[in-house]
Amino acid sequence: MKLKNILLGFLLVGFLWSCQEKMEEKPPVKAEKKFEYIADQFADIKVLRYQIPGFDELTLKEKELVYYMTQAGLAGRDIMWDQNYRHNLEIRDALENIYTTYNGDKTTKDWLAFQEYLKRVWFSNGIHHHYSNDKIKPNFKADFLTYLLKETDTKLEGEAFDVIFNDKDAKKVNKKKGVDNVASSAINFYGPTITDADVDAFYKTAYKGPEGRPIEAGLNSTLVRENGKLVEKVWKSGGLYGSAIDEVIKWLEKAKGVAENQKQAKTLGLLIDYYKTGDLNIWDQYCISWATSTEGNIDWINGFIEVYNDPKGYRGSYESIIQVKDFEMSKQMAVLSENAQWFEDNAPLMDSHKKSDVVGVSYKTINVAGEAGDASPSTPIGVNLPNNNWIRQEHGSKSVSLGNIINAYNNAGGSGRLHEFAYDEEEIELEEKYGQLADKLHTALHEVIGHASGLINPGVGQPKETLKNYASTMEEGRADLVGLYYLMDPKLQELGLVDDWQAVGKAAYDGYIRNGLITQLVRIELGNDIEEDHMVNRQWVSAWVYEKGKADNVIEKIEKDGKTYYNINDYKKLRELFGELLREAQRIKSEGDFKAAQDLVEGYGVKVDQALHAQVLDRNQQFKSAPYSGFVNPVLVPETNEAGEIVDVKVTQPDSFEQQMLDYSSKHSFLE
Repeated sequence: MKLKNILLGFLLVGFLWSCQEKMEEKPPVKAEKKFEYIADQFADIKVLRYQIPGFDELTLKEKELVYYMTQAGLAGRDIMWDQNYRHNLEIRDALENIYTTYNGDKTTKDWLAFQEYLKRVWFSNGIHHHYSNDKIKPNFKADFLTYLLKETDTKLEGEAFDVIFNDKDAKKVNKKKGVDNVASSAINFYGPTITDADVDAFYKTAYKGPEGRPIEAGLNSTLVRENGKLVEKVWKSGGLYGSAIDEVIKWLEKAKGVAENQKQAKTLGLLIDYYKTGDLNIWDQYCISWATSTEGNIDWINGFIEVYNDPKGYRGSYESIIQVKDFEMSKQMAVLSENAQWFEDNAPLMDSHKKSDVVGVSYKTINVAGEAGDASPSTPIGVNLPNNNWIRQEHGSKSVSLGNIINAYNNAGGSGRLHEFAYDEEEIELEEKYGQLADKLHTALHEVIGHASGLINPGVGQPKETLKNYASTMEEGRADLVGLYYLMDPKLQELGLVDDWQAVGKAAYDGYIRNGLITQLVRIELGNDIEEDHMVNRQWVSAWVYEKGKADNVIEKIEKDGKTYYNINDYKKLRELFGELLREAQRIKSEGDFKAAQDLVEGYGVKVDQALHAQVLDRNQQFKSAPYSGFVNPVLVPETNEAGEIVDVKVTQPDSFEQQMLDYSSKHSFLE
């Protein structure tokens, strides 16, 4: 589960189930030294750089391990592009060839629009927006692209050309109620004739693993129809994506040779075996070994993991994150893991939905050394894995906070939107003083306590089976609610995590409600519903507590000078409402109550007040900072001796976003 795109204070932390929500804007903190964090800005996107603190202090063996793992991650980069849409790679190759060979006038409006379109496609790993899932619309005409293709002797024709400009395949992932979610999604996980009914029928009888220990069925395959029969095309060496997977394996073998310890080497060996066979039973063995491998300074995430891009919640997107441990911050936050049972015991859940023994929830702050696939350029800020519930319950999980990524966001942010959308000076002061700490704690509580909490009733299927297209947003909202409930608890001060638990809690509640009901609306176009799972969960959480607290004026909607604000009048009562909603969200998951999930999400999380939305967009026009951010990766450069042996690895920064994207295409394209 992944925590992707938080707007610290502006768009509050959204947590990914390996929680992939991503972070945005906070008032900047003072940097220790001059570093150019902003690499580029275009359309609705800001591209940042990040540093790797502590890398120079690693041993040569550790540096080699980091280098080999980053290369393994990049080797599978094109898998993500192809997963996102069947024509993505063909389109990318054509656009890049035009970009690098066109010798005409590069100051025209059309050329600048072409350049922006290519950057947007790069950022989203394809032609659909990385967050909204809508197809990206170019600001140039088809005849201009035809001209560029001719001028550069580049080929792009048929459906791959037409789809850039027409209305087909308009949505990468469509989870809306009342439509065939598979048939209406452009994601390349299913054959062209596959429907929701086909998927349901196939997995009703498909192998699901041993009783009580189900595999993640469908995680690493494309479901197609051959000769009238549904079959899975498995992603493995010798199978679908095999040429790229073989390159991933090559680098994993090198990494295994410099592993920090025997357990780490065994874990890498299992990952290699999984890629060679595609066997999901081996994937489970790998996940257990990985979750229980806690020694060493280097760790990683690699594989087909997050299922947000599958409208049915089966198939995992390829991703890689290489991690260097931040020892001091990990030590400070370990107290949450050590007290996980206390949080479970004191949660406002039904007793039958609580775990009697919370196993192995490890939490650490890490510094990212490289990312690829679903994690790049738009990156998580927190991750909790593995996703398989029975592994988490029996063997534990790992939660990480991406410290240097959060630091880069903080140093590249601004405070203008806070002053525009916060109700009064008290709210602003709380955010500026405690907002970053509140967000950090919410991330930790969401990942360490939230995703690890609660039990599914015996005999009830996995959420992707019971809650279907609502499973992801329900899980993220449930984990958010765990964090929100405990952010206003004196236990945090008792554990030494805060100096003033009430002030931190107020800042967290202000930011969450402000974002859930107002500021996140800048991310969608006027007239659209909210569709992205994390945005949906933030709205259904916020809108539900607002409505349920109306009688007591817990949250007050205020109109002032033609502007709308939401002001919290009773933080204690709001915490009780968060607890009440958490109890219900856990019941829905535990009992597999699809109807209740549907009513909650559709009733509170999807529809937008269009008048308010128009107002928010108008108020936001004054700000130049883009609402979405992502990153270029540092470049790891090995230095070798005459024998070709690595003697050191140096960290450099790419000159530009486009330079890195072109470099990746040149060096890391392995799909045949």
